[in-house]
Amino acid sequence: MGAHWIHGPSPGNPVFRLAMDYGLLGPEAAREENQQAEAGGHPPLPSVTYGSAGRVLSSRAVREARDLFETLLASTRAFRGAKELPAPSVGQYLREEIARRVPVLGGGEEEARQLQLAVLAACFKLECCISGTHSMDLVALEPFGEYVSLPGLDCTFPGGYSSLPDRVLSSLPEGTVLLNKAVRTIQWRGSFHEEGDQARDFPVRVECEDGDTFLADHVIVTVPLGFLKERHQDFFQPPLPQQKAEAIRRLGFGTNNKIFLEFERPFWEPQQQLLEVVWEDESPLKEPNTDLEANWFKKLIGFVVLQPPEQHGHVLCGFIAGKESEYMETLSDAEVLNTMTHVLRTLTGNPHLPAPRSVLRSQWHSAPYTRGSYSYVAVGSSGDDIDVLAQPLPEDPKDPRPLQLLFAGEATHRTFYSTTHGALLAGWREAERLNRLSEAPGPAPQL
Repeated sequence: MGAHWIHGPSPGNPVFRLAMDYGLLGPEAAREENQQAEAGGHPPLPSVTYGSAGRVLSSRAVREARDLFETLLASTRAFRGAKELPAPSVGQYLREEIARRVPVLGGGEEEARQLQLAVLAACFKLECCISGTHSMDLVALEPFGEYVSLPGLDCTFPGGYSSLPDRVLSSLPEGTVLLNKAVRTIQWRGSFHEEGDQARDFPVRVECEDGDTFLADHVIVTVPLGFLKERHQDFFQPPLPQQKAEAIRRLGFGTNNKIFLEFERPFWEPQQQLLEVVWEDESPLKEPNTDLEANWFKKLIGFVVLQPPEQHGHVLCGFIAGKESEYMETLSDAEVLNTMTHVLRTLTGNPHLPAPRSVLRSQWHSAPYTRGSYSYVAVGSSGDDIDVLAQPLPEDPKDPRPLQLLFAGEATHRTFYSTTHGALLAGWREAERLNRLSEAPGPAPQL
């Protein structure tokens, strides 16, 4: 329901290294050439592209439009550190570049041009899923190039992503991790005592929803940015310094959801691993329709076929981002299943296509402790905001009780934000801060 791929499975990726050490990946992922492939963050799957007129679209026309989009997207990296920008957002820049090329799209033939524009509109939706945003108009152009894609053909865990934290957890003493222990507030800069022990005071007190409290010298906060945006004012006592609160406000945090559809038998070919969707009347140069009730499903980028079918059965996993994704969360399972059935019948041109026998979807925006999926650098923010969010508190490094609040998670990693490996590295970074502190002379802190 959460992370799907290891993005950039190669030696520079700590998730990949751990997964290999634990023997959690299949033989393909371990192949040297797969680790060296430059895939640019997109899993290159054998695909078929359906148009909304109920036909399979020309692979050549689709490829030409996608190649153009990839070229333009790559060109955004040139604006990193630039003082003057052609546009504030990635979306606006891409649209202006596409508009300049309209006369030559599709070889100048009108029908081919409209099809290529429709494919380009689908590319924008895919990029919204990758960036975890409603619109690429919300994503800042200048810092966009700071994000780093690691080499390697994206791969999945045969036993699901949770097989990795399960293995990590199994190496810890029992009872180390307490689940279902929701935190109400973190009080810091205090002087708290265990009952009956006035000699030892702690600067941090964590109060849980069930009334339990924990005293500590240090707390590593890894909650999603979406939760911080909504709750930081009452979650921390005293409130966070203004600079950190402003960074939380400025950075972007959006929703990317999955819709799983299980079928009795596949309607796709065995070699097809990705079913892409293009609405043929769309164009990135037209204003998008904002009627969510009537059009939410058009934000869907398509479906990945879960592999291998011997393990998963015949299951498609759809991806959908933004406000449309959040609207989908408000619908019932039956409504989502009916809409997906209608979409697939429209795309395949087969009105008798059997309906999926079950549906399962993530609801990351509704979940109170996430309120979305992952972060991006929004218009009006920069990578500096990520660094500010990552800075421990108190701000004065000479404070006699340092590192009371430490911050980790994907939104605190400047070049790997939005990824699981970014989250892992951020956690290691903060653990290392505490390791260095505990190696300093003086009494050992209580972690």
